[in-house]
Amino acid sequence: MGEVEPLSAVMGPWNRPLTEAVRRALRAAPGDAAIDDLLFLEAWEMHPPPDIGSTLRAGQIRRANPSLAEEIRAELKGGRLPPVSSRPQ
Repeated sequence: MGEVEPLSAVMGPWNRPLTEAVRRALRAAPGDAAIDDLLFLEAWEMHPPPDIGSTLRAGQIRRANPSLAEEIRAELKGGRLPPVSSRPQ
């Protein structure tokens, strides 16, 4: 069985959000755990890994933030993502 790429590998450089929906949500995030959840959800929506733990975590976050999850999916489907620079900003 092939190795599963870790979510951290698809989160963009330095765990920066790729969607405007997550950028907006991060401004209101109450702490590090919420930030981790938001970045995880965005990465999971882009490339859902096949493991049950990730799927369960994503499901919990999606249930807690249904409109955010829908906004992320809409942005990803619409291809409105900005170009990602590999340089820190």
